[in-house]
Amino acid sequence: MRSFAIYALAALAEIAGCFAFWAWVRLAKPALWVLPGMVALIAFAYLLTRIDTLYAGRAFAAYGGVYIAASLLWLWVVGGARPDRWDAIGAAVCLVGAAIILLGPRAA
Repeated sequence: MRSFAIYALAALAEIAGCFAFWAWVRLAKPALWVLPGMVALIAFAYLLTRIDTLYAGRAFAAYGGVYIAASLLWLWVVGGARPDRWDAIGAAVCLVGAAIILLGPRAA
């Protein structure tokens, strides 16, 4: 469960960081939006190093499912567009895949 909490924080940091750049470029926000965006992206990268796995690729792969679900939550909360049932089904499938990757038994 600790890993999923870290992934949730990492997703929030990554999405917020990317959104800061999006807001600067696409929404004509001041360039100062980039500074907290960079801090958030650094926090994202650091948080992924806290995942207990031997291989970075496995941590990144499992994170992908959490990122998808978090992105849809961002769509709803920040973007104001409610995800539809297909979004929810897709996110659920991705979260199951992330759990399998992260929690599946490994040969020693």
